[in-house]
Amino acid sequence: MTESHALSRAEPLFLVAVGGFAGAILRHSVAVASPPLAALDGAVVGTLLVNVAGSFALGVLLYEAHLADVLSAETRLVLGTGFLSSFTTYSTFAVQTSSLSPTLAVTNVVANYALGFLAVVLGRLVARWVS
Repeated sequence: MTESHALSRAEPLFLVAVGGFAGAILRHSVAVASPPLAALDGAVVGTLLVNVAGSFALGVLLYEAHLADVLSAETRLVLGTGFLSSFTTYSTFAVQTSSLSPTLAVTNVVANYALGFLAVVLGRLVARWVS
């Protein structure tokens, strides 16, 4: 009985680790593949892209749980806590922003927060529409 109890306690950690690994790899891949835009390098653009896409996906995931509740708790754990928390990144966003000129830094902050918030709202609308 203690073996199954230990496994059931370790399962959430494993699910978060698997999702986190995949999310971090995909985030890095997007940052590397993102083209530079004017005064911003590809890494800054890539971080913006993953933060907005991750916000949208989290909006869908959270509102799906609230509206339809089709996904299992394990799926939400892998996708939400694991994958999306590693896919999106506040720390990289903060470091990159601090290396920009003041004007670009403000633009980057506004873009990440405004587009991220709008993406969550759009994700909620999509979840409502689908459910």
